[in-house]
Amino acid sequence: MQVFQDTPAPAAPPTARNAASLELVVAVAANGIIGDRNRLPWHLPTDLKRFKALTIGHAMVMGRKTWEAIGRPLAERQSIVITRQPNFVAVGAECAGSLDEAIALVRRPGPVFCIGGEQIFREALPRATRMHMTEIAADFSGDARFPNFDRGAWREVVREEHPAGVDAPFAFAFVTCERIT
Repeated sequence: MQVFQDTPAPAAPPTARNAASLELVVAVAANGIIGDRNRLPWHLPTDLKRFKALTIGHAMVMGRKTWEAIGRPLAERQSIVITRQPNFVAVGAECAGSLDEAIALVRRPGPVFCIGGEQIFREALPRATRMHMTEIAADFSGDARFPNFDRGAWREVVREEHPAGVDAPFAFAFVTCERIT
């Protein structure tokens, strides 16, 4: 039997291929600090290894200041920089004027990782489905903070504790949370 369709199926919207989940990757001190003068206020090699393992092969969305702090594209990742500067050039990265524009540029398989800074986290947090946090059990001084959020809207699915020791003079934990509401 032959079936005829009166109306052709609608074309997939151009961003359908970019419908991957948005996930945050952040290291945050006990007092909410995530940066100081465009730098991490701590040195934590174990966290940098985790960051690499999470983001390799994926797209990373970041603000201009975060891009400038990193200073170069990271290997095997697509870097997308969000900036309000229309003529900003990030060699080795693509530029977008908004989070939506950045997500539309994604060519790598999901998830899409938002890696900061403060303003970009603030915009991405309500849209994120997962957070990969490094919770540092120490206070640091700094000028960039992770936005306050409703912890009741998130479920902790993984926690890996690391005591103070050779790699760090402070304890920290790798925590993965998934949105539940």
